[in-house]
Amino acid sequence: MQERPRNETTSLACSSTDEERPLSLKPVRGLCGSTTVPGDKSISHRALILGSLSSGVMKIRNLSPGEDVRSTWQCLGQLGVGIEPLDEEVRLEGKTHGPLKEPETFLDVGNSGTTIRLLAGLLSAQPMFSALTGDDSLRRRPMDRIVKPLRQMGAEIWGRENGRFAPLAIKGGRLSPIHYDSPIASAQVKTALLLAGLFLEGETSFAEPYLSRDHTERMLRYMGADVTCDQRTVRLRGGRPIEARDIEVPGDPSSAAFLVVGALITSRSELEIRDVCVNPTRIGYLTILDRMGASVELCNRREVCGEPVADLKVRSSRLKGTTLLPEEVPGCIDEIPVLCVAAAFAQGRTKITGAKELRVKESDRIAAMASNLTAMGVDVVERPDGLEIGGRGGVAAFQGRSWQDHRIALSLIVAALAAEGPSRVLGGDCMNISFPGFLERIAPLIEK
Repeated sequence: MQERPRNETTSLACSSTDEERPLSLKPVRGLCGSTTVPGDKSISHRALILGSLSSGVMKIRNLSPGEDVRSTWQCLGQLGVGIEPLDEEVRLEGKTHGPLKEPETFLDVGNSGTTIRLLAGLLSAQPMFSALTGDDSLRRRPMDRIVKPLRQMGAEIWGRENGRFAPLAIKGGRLSPIHYDSPIASAQVKTALLLAGLFLEGETSFAEPYLSRDHTERMLRYMGADVTCDQRTVRLRGGRPIEARDIEVPGDPSSAAFLVVGALITSRSELEIRDVCVNPTRIGYLTILDRMGASVELCNRREVCGEPVADLKVRSSRLKGTTLLPEEVPGCIDEIPVLCVAAAFAQGRTKITGAKELRVKESDRIAAMASNLTAMGVDVVERPDGLEIGGRGGVAAFQGRSWQDHRIALSLIVAALAAEGPSRVLGGDCMNISFPGFLERIAPLIEK
């Protein structure tokens, strides 16, 4: 298959990025300079949804430009929420606690598991009918984890295999608050129940085995909701409006992870990533990288709209293998694919356990990374709930496959930055789901 001519003006040269014309990449010497990353995806989803329920008008700055957040925006538009794009922000008119508009057709969430699960919670408390669907990948992802507790609250929800898979049809209405002991740590399940609980008199509470990301609790508190947290349990007293307050979305730490690992594994890197969210529930990957010997410094710490923010300074580092324990997984679940890349460039074995959740993401990320690491010449053993990776301090030139999973695609691109020769990534275009313009962001940072 013939490729398009490469652009030889930078060390990152690429062909067209569809499955038929793979992304072609050359290794670089390092990443140097200062940059930012797109607004946090998780916070952006929540800002749009909670803003749509608030009493008044609010502005959101640095909203994530990713396709997943665009799906939430479009679905809220179908529900009658007014969202107006401005120069560097969006203006949103909240519906207070009035009813949303019944959608005239399916709400299509695309590839966004966050959108479908959070909106399912919101729509379960609305006195109307709605139906949610998504792309092929989304319709294979488990929905029963939210359907079960929402049904316990009184929601009527139908879906394939008794609600296990989308499409989901929801007849919303009068619910009752519950206490739910979740068998898994999940910010999406937690948020779905809290969104439903906002409309209910009484206390809705959610307990989980490990603390998942807490952006919803922080934003609810910032917007005046009666929410309290006790270790791994969150409690919300509903039935009162939340306030419209302007939100500045900090940089996405999951997006920053790809730049961090890219700088660590290339030989001449000194990189600053400004204005990154450093919420403790989101930077577990930095703890693991620190254990591996990474040079990453958090500077200029401050708080922005209820979220901790800092600048990250990263230098090239010699990494060593480590063991990632089950209790550490919820705090770095999205970063495990790029941590696998770090493990491949480390010396010694890295073991990842308790990560079975990775098999039901946009792809089976355990199988996908095992296959791609093998293509890089890395010794890897695939386990039911994780991987064992024999790092040798580098990887061979490779051809990898994204499986149309944005985090797999980005991880492969990072590996290609320091591979032993030119590499190719099939299906690299899906990186735009969470990090549009990733290659353009890297290009001016390349050490000449």
